[in-house]
Amino acid sequence: MKKHNAGDGPVIIKKYANRRLYNTETSSYITLEHLAAMTREGRDFKVVDAKTEDDITHNILTQIIMEEEARGQTMLPVNFLRQLIAMYGDSMQAMVPGYLEASMDSFRRNHEQFKSAVEGAFANSPFAEIAKRNIQMFEAATAAFKPGGAKPGEAPAAATTKDAEIAALKAELSRLHEKIEKLGD
Repeated sequence: MKKHNAGDGPVIIKKYANRRLYNTETSSYITLEHLAAMTREGRDFKVVDAKTEDDITHNILTQIIMEEEARGQTMLPVNFLRQLIAMYGDSMQAMVPGYLEASMDSFRRNHEQFKSAVEGAFANSPFAEIAKRNIQMFEAATAAFKPGGAKPGEAPAAATTKDAEIAALKAELSRLHEKIEKLGD
């Protein structure tokens, strides 16, 4: 994930009473989809109420998540949501945000380490090109689960194709894992 330079500071987005969002960096009106894209690009931004100057970034990010979930791109399992709601008002509530943030950071680091390990394991070997292609296929498969993938009502053939590609990727990853274990022995 690309990171926005910290020295540049966050982009200020103003939200007006008419629900419009104004990007002060580009001097243009934007949508929640633009903010979602900025987030995926690692751009830091702060959303403020244009009238009160209150920071409403948390509310806007939550709104983006709700819209993504409503599009059928569900990432948050129902059981997780129930557990999360149950934590509100609990004595452990104050610990949850830090725990969730640390968990996501760890997940992201593990993904990068896995990618580097697979690339490194096959460097300068006949498997290098195969590993590179498999990593590209793995990234394509994970992209399918990101917002902007299949839409509700999409043709079943597309879903079947994606299922087949995912199954093939899982099988290939399993074979690669076995090869890596053999190399380590």
